[in-house]
Amino acid sequence: MDLGVGGFSEEQFREACAELQQPALSGADWELLVETFGISIYRLLDQQTGLYEYKVFGVLEDCSPGLLADVYVDLDYRKQWDQYVKELYEKECNGEAVVYWQVKYPFPMSNRDRRELDHEGQKIHVILAQSTPVPQFPEKSGVIRVKQYKQSLAIQSDGKRGSKVFMYYFDNPGGQIPSWLVNWAAKNGVPNFLKDMTKACQNYHKKT
Repeated sequence: MDLGVGGFSEEQFREACAELQQPALSGADWELLVETFGISIYRLLDQQTGLYEYKVFGVLEDCSPGLLADVYVDLDYRKQWDQYVKELYEKECNGEAVVYWQVKYPFPMSNRDRRELDHEGQKIHVILAQSTPVPQFPEKSGVIRVKQYKQSLAIQSDGKRGSKVFMYYFDNPGGQIPSWLVNWAAKNGVPNFLKDMTKACQNYHKKT
């Protein structure tokens, strides 16, 4: 498996792109959790941790794919609209860009990569992120370091003014946080995050 920038393979980008076209929910016990704002959220129990993996499918209206991708990766702007962010910045480590996140509950440092793929003549934005150990970011006293985090996001035009979206998400915050509390936070946090991101798109002015 060939790894690209950030330690992600071409296959991982293609998988996110493929799932945007055809949701992969068969063969596992994915259950529909909630439908809201034109978005369907599914979850799958991870037996080892007692936590859930999430898949999100749907359309965000009035948010073009390019705009949505820009808002998602603009860290300075993210600090303004993402209510969960406490500290957020990017730093180059060993030739790779690493993002440090600290939010209102534990969060990781993550590698992140963004690409634009072509599917049958249509542009698709794919953004991948995963937790990564980086010696340049020592753990802080009183802050729990997340060891397991993975997210993928694929975006394409809905044929109108909006974006068709697929997102996969899993994180294990560790510490002494009960699994039911983590699952409750994710169940409520994902819809709120999408709602906030849609509003952020409407208020975003691309920097020149």
